Amino acid sequence: MKSHLPLLDPLRFGAAVGVAIFHQMFWSWAWVSIGVPGFERTVAADVIYPSAAPFTWFGWVGVEIFFVISGFVIANSASQSSPGEFLLGRALRLYPAVWVCGTATFLALLLFGNGPASEFILPYIHAMLMVPKGVTGQWLDEVYWTLAAETAFYGLVFCAMLTKRITLRHLAWGLTICSAIFNAVALQVASCTTPSDLPYLVILMFRVPCAAFLLSHGCFFALGIWLFMSANRQLTRLERVAVAITCLSGAAEIYVFASFFLTSIPAIADQSVVVPIMVWAAAVLLIALAANRSRRSASIASPKAPAYLRTLGLITYPLYLTHNVIGTAIIRALIDAGLDATSAVWIALGLLMLVCWFICAKIEPAVRSALMLTLAHFGKLPKRLSASRRPALARGLGLRLPLPVSVKVKVAVAEPG
Repeated sequence: MKSHLPLLDPLRFGAAVGVAIFHQMFWSWAWVSIGVPGFERTVAADVIYPSAAPFTWFGWVGVEIFFVISGFVIANSASQSSPGEFLLGRALRLYPAVWVCGTATFLALLLFGNGPASEFILPYIHAMLMVPKGVTGQWLDEVYWTLAAETAFYGLVFCAMLTKRITLRHLAWGLTICSAIFNAVALQVASCTTPSDLPYLVILMFRVPCAAFLLSHGCFFALGIWLFMSANRQLTRLERVAVAITCLSGAAEIYVFASFFLTSIPAIADQSVVVPIMVWAAAVLLIALAANRSRRSASIASPKAPAYLRTLGLITYPLYLTHNVIGTAIIRALIDAGLDATSAVWIALGLLMLVCWFICAKIEPAVRSALMLTLAHFGKLPKRLSASRRPALARGLGLRLPLPVSVKVKVAVAEPG
């Protein structure tokens, strides 16, 4: 079994860039038509990019691509770990970046925001603990809503591992069926109502405020699990049916949200709902082809993926967490300094990538090291594996030897969107 597909890193990075461009060149001004801005409104420059709308409005579909990749990588991590190792690996992957990027976002809001500082404190605490904001609260940064879905999925995987009876296959079936039913109902509701009707609004609530229920997005995680299985063995006929169901369910979720956008935002009323579906489908097809190739060449030693691809994968998570509020603040500063709006966006993205490289290469390993040593001090590390694993763990996590407790942890680079 191959533990990593090199394709996932550039694909994840491309999805993150797509989401960033969507937020900076479309959502930064188009939200006015819907009236649901986040804190980024407090640091935004007064610029619009209407001519770019046909090429930027569908960048949000990068989130759905993230979820499929996450299902694939988390299935791989769970298949090679004990429950304790899996939980520790997820914490070591998610929390250091959130603590660093969330604090940077909080400071950007304090420095550049025009709202009261007290408005940001509770969302900041929620972000540090990775606690969902609830339906009536406010995210520190709107992009953090995906972490609610991610952590809910990790929780399901962890609980399944604890039972020792529920397999990844069982979990994939459960998510496939539940999400397919919900998205089928959502599609029916969308076909007979308008975005201003209460049933439509209730359906939309499950995309962001109620993301942790995984009703809208469970199909994407399930699809990732099925693709992981296909990378290791031939799927049965019934499992291939499940793949088809998750694909149709995912397309329905994208269709419903795209229809809401096209109906509610006049600037893109002439665009096609098919575009984001095709972008997502192309990404899924690439993953499926890579998984199939991996299974067919399982007995052949494949060359090691270039280091720069791995770096792209590592940059993705902090880039996703910082591009919205912090990226908006940088764009505002550049425009105030006299740059035109388009140049400001691309320069801001370039600067963010450099900062995110520094975060993932230097700051995250230091925070992760401190967290590991703290857990080891209190005896909270898994003890199942032999001391022979210690050197590899230390190198992988950027820790200094000796580790007080031996442990192997999968810190896969997958996550959010």
